[in-house]
Amino acid sequence: MNLIKRLSQSIRQYKRPSILTPVFVIGEVILEVLIPFLMADLIDYGIDMGNMDVIVRYGIILVILALASLTCGAMAGKFGAEASAGFARNLRHDMYYNVQNFSFTNIDKFSTSSIITRLTTDVTNVQMAFLMIIRFAVRAPSMMIFAFAMTVKINPSLSLIFLVALCVLGLGLFFIIRNAHPIFEKVFKTYDKLNKVVQENLRGMRVVKAYVREDHENEKFRDVSQRIFDLFSKAEKLLALNGPLMQFVVYACMLLVCWFGAGHIVSGNMTTGQLVSVTSYAMQILMSLMILSMILVMITISRASAERIVEVLDEKSDIVNGESPVMEVKSGDVVFKNVDFSYADDPEKLCLSGVNLTIKEGQTVGILGGTGSAKSSLVQLIPRLYDVTAGQILVGGVDVREYDLDTLRSEVAMVLQKNVLFSGTIKENLRWGDPNASDEDLIRVCKLAQAHEFIETFPDGYDTHIEQGGSNVSGGQKQRLCIARALLKKPKILILDDSTSAVDTKTDASIRKAFREEIPNTTKFIIAQRISSVEDADLIIIMDSGKVAAVGSPAELMETNEIYREVYESQTKGGGLLEE
Repeated sequence: MNLIKRLSQSIRQYKRPSILTPVFVIGEVILEVLIPFLMADLIDYGIDMGNMDVIVRYGIILVILALASLTCGAMAGKFGAEASAGFARNLRHDMYYNVQNFSFTNIDKFSTSSIITRLTTDVTNVQMAFLMIIRFAVRAPSMMIFAFAMTVKINPSLSLIFLVALCVLGLGLFFIIRNAHPIFEKVFKTYDKLNKVVQENLRGMRVVKAYVREDHENEKFRDVSQRIFDLFSKAEKLLALNGPLMQFVVYACMLLVCWFGAGHIVSGNMTTGQLVSVTSYAMQILMSLMILSMILVMITISRASAERIVEVLDEKSDIVNGESPVMEVKSGDVVFKNVDFSYADDPEKLCLSGVNLTIKEGQTVGILGGTGSAKSSLVQLIPRLYDVTAGQILVGGVDVREYDLDTLRSEVAMVLQKNVLFSGTIKENLRWGDPNASDEDLIRVCKLAQAHEFIETFPDGYDTHIEQGGSNVSGGQKQRLCIARALLKKPKILILDDSTSAVDTKTDASIRKAFREEIPNTTKFIIAQRISSVEDADLIIIMDSGKVAAVGSPAELMETNEIYREVYESQTKGGGLLEE
């Protein structure tokens, strides 16, 4: 019931067609049920007695009823299609918008492939189930009730046949549904794995070909595809029992109705017209039972999809605004006070431990450290992509948890390790930083990021189309475009997470020079592999196993810190790189 209540919230503006659909369905059913009843009178008082006036009169009435029933059916189909398509549209909208509010912790809970499956396959299944519910799930029971009532009116003893049939069919369907539902739950989880395999293969196609691993990838795909086939086959074998069961019930009912009906005619308890009507009602009841069984099968399939959709809809972001959020970031000062952080929110599994730092507005801060030293984790706490497990982070003298999220993140620009460009022109990608930026603004930030020169070499310049993921530009070009996009925000804090690793040292130096001259009041955090990328920083932070091992200027660290000195000497003398 909670599942239905939660999903029904997505009907919204489509309540009217959702209500009108069953109204027209009931109208169609009533008209269809009246037709066999009038047919009995047509046969008994018209055809059997040779009364042409009765035949014509009843014939006209039956034609009018048939046309009216057809009209109701068409209207039910029209409103049903509108309601189900609108319901699916709102479901996708609600899921997608809720995902936009997820924190990184929430996103980590659902894989990308799983969310895609839920937005596509699962929504389609629920849409079909909703259409069947507002149309056929109303039509089938209504038809059964009205047709059964008319059968009781004509001959109560024959109506008992349908009660027995309903009990037999109900028990059979209960067995099928109870055993099929768990299998479909496994099927949709396996669909997530299939999407993941395909997604990874397409994204890493260059790597696959470079290492000649096509056979390995094909094997992975075959395994998960075979798993889906096996599960679906198992479920469909159970659902296939529905067909023979329905055939048995339908033919058994028809034989019993004809057998006992003939006896009633011989004994004079029924007329020929009444037997024809009962036979028509029998077909209506049995067809309704068949439709009802199909609906239950569809609901069984869609129930697993509905549960997966509601999981996304009910997921609440663990990072939200406070009651009275601060709406202005006054400065780019950043202070870490006894900060602990765990991705699992477990004090026993800390990624960062006991971090204390004070960075003044306008300072350039370099961050160095080996693999797994939590460099990226440190900077991701500043714009509240994650919340600290213990301690405080102050930006502009205010705890980041007290800021309005949009306000805080508007003043913190990040260029992450995994640079992402979206399909569209270079201009459209750059304007993610500022939708209202002029062409002159775009050129200015691209010059700062050393991107203007290569953009001008493209035939279409800033109108050059970027393919999905930026696949038609090099790694260094992508990094510079992402830096330009971040600069367009005019942030108080700029974070570059290993964002110049794909550019040469000369370009890297030019970018840092532009930062010093053009944005002197912006606090800059630079995570780097190369010592040269942070050699002119005001402060350098050395991270080691989630702790701050040392803080100081390059000159100070050269004299006091062994880690920095070893890295400096290895790179300047041996030409190596600090492992990220």
